[in-house]
Formats: sequence, structure tokens, C-alpha cells
Amino acid sequence: MFWEEDDDKTLPYQAPDDILDVSFSFNCKALPLDHAWSLLIALQQHIPWISTDSQIGIHQIHVAESANGWQRPADTSAELLYPSRRTKLSIRLHKEQLPAIAELSGCALSIEGNTLTIGTMKPKPLTNASVIFARYVASEKTETEAAFLQRMAHHIQTLTGIKVKKMMCGKSHIIHTPHEDLYTRYLMIADLDSEPSIQLQQHGLGDYRTLGCGLFLPHKGIKSLNPSE
Repeated sequence: MFWEEDDDKTLPYQAPDDILDVSFSFNCKALPLDHAWSLLIALQQHIPWISTDSQIGIHQIHVAESANGWQRPADTSAELLYPSRRTKLSIRLHKEQLPAIAELSGCALSIEGNTLTIGTMKPKPLTNASVIFARYVASEKTETEAAFLQRMAHHIQTLTGIKVKKMMCGKSHIIHTPHEDLYTRYLMIADLDSEPSIQLQQHGLGDYRTLGCGLFLPHKGIKSLNPSE
């Protein structure tokens, strides 16, 4: 864990909206907990271009009890999710791709025998929060927590130019694909100024964006850097 105390750095800031999330309502009775690969393949059948841009990301679907990333079981092979009406399908993409992604509304996806019918779309601009987290960041199977944090600190400094002071890991997870088992870790980063917070959300860390990896979100319950919040 990295955690060096510092003064509050709350600053007024207008977050750019060139990259944002879109949130779709959907109807689905049940989904495999380990659905990242199947969801990607199902989406590609309707919008093949989704894998052509490294900044496009597909958030894995979470229900309320697993939303913070700490409660997902280690063995996901036989587990199911039961989405509610409030559960959303979210995709991170460029603002200019909104008209193309809107074509998903009304589509029915088949995810390992489960039908997911996509409803209406709502754009969600990124939030410049001082604490952000990614549920899944790609890691090596034998990589220690300390080595993982050092590697992330280097990537963050390369991307944003800042030296991160507060960062910690959560549980590790395995994402299964036909080609390999992908090992991941939960990562939370704190005490961020507005610009690096947005940069990390826009660009992410590591690979496998379309499997839900490296995608940062504002941490709920932590003060936003927006002056009005």
C-alpha cells in the first residue's frame, strides 16, 4: 500500500467530455458472473468496431452486492448474477461514437444461453473525483502486491506526470477466455488532483479494456473534486 498524507487539493475544474461512459438499461434474468468474454463476443456481433480502439472499454456488469469490487467470489465458474431493473450495461468510448453505439438499443444479446435485451441509452460524463478505483487491472499470476503497485505507480507517472502517494490493492480475480486465464487485481488510487483523475479515467491502466480491465470509476462515498458536490 502507498499512503502518504497531504493537504486537501480540491480545485475547480471543468472535466473534458471527449471520452465518456454510456449507460444502457437492459432486461436479463441471469448472467454468468464470469461474463466478460461472452459479453464482448455478443456485442461484437452487433457493433464489430468495438474492438478497434484501445480506449473503448466494456464495464463488466455488477449487481448491488458486488458493486464495490470486493465481494466477488474467487471461483466464478459456476456463479450467476441476477440483474435488477437498476442494473446497467456501461461502455466507455469517444463522444463522437455516441450515434453508432446508440444502435445497440433494442438489440438482444445471447450470453452463454442467457438473453440480454438492451434498452435506452444515457450518456454519463466522467467525474473528476479525488479517489478512483478499477475493479480489474491486468496482473501477472506470480506478481506480488508490492511489485504490482510499483508497476502501477510507474505507469501512472508516465501517463500523468505525477508521483502517486496513495494507492492500494483489493482482491485478485481471474477472467477466463478461450485463449488464457487473465489475472487481475482491484486497484484504488487516492489524493488525486482533477487533471490526473480524469486522465486515468480516460486512458486507464494496462490492457484488456474490452474485458473490463483498467477502467477507473469515482469511489462512491468519497468527496468529488467538483465544487458543487
